[in-house]
Amino acid sequence: MSQREDLLAAARKLLVEKGYDRTTARDLAAAAGAHLGSIGYHFGSKDDLMTAATLQAQGEWGALVDRAVESAAASRPDQRLRACLDALIEAVADQPEILVASCQAMAKAALDPSIRGTLAEVHGGARSDFAALALGVTREEVDDAQARSLGSLVHAIVIGISMQLMLDPESAPTGDELVAALRVLAVGPEG
Repeated sequence: MSQREDLLAAARKLLVEKGYDRTTARDLAAAAGAHLGSIGYHFGSKDDLMTAATLQAQGEWGALVDRAVESAAASRPDQRLRACLDALIEAVADQPEILVASCQAMAKAALDPSIRGTLAEVHGGARSDFAALALGVTREEVDDAQARSLGSLVHAIVIGISMQLMLDPESAPTGDELVAALRVLAVGPEG
């Protein structure tokens, strides 16, 4: 592995072991067997490195969600959404520290334009992916209006459920409950 990859692997490991904010640049350099200055050289800052590791971990969750959705690909939009939400709920239960790191990265984004830009780009792509999931099409078939509206709605649901899972996992709704609630919003209680 390259030094950059070693740093990213160390950050991913420390993200789970110590968390985003409690990991120091010295911890990262020591775990990677690298010089302290290599963090700045390869990533710009410790926070940029930790954000990259967080995004990599979120990508692993995304792969789990993608597999669940692919297994429901021929089904209706509500079934694809249910599969997505159930996979997310399972991923958060298995690795809650990734959700905590994601929240820390988002909080840092408010004050750091570099982190904000990185997260904005990733979340923009997520909106396209979520619109594709809802429509049952490829990401390339999603237009900007669909990503902005439908993708943003599904993204907001995913982020909201993630926050509920972090704060009070026992009371968070299931995929079935969320789909039923959305149906009530769309067509009323008798629909």
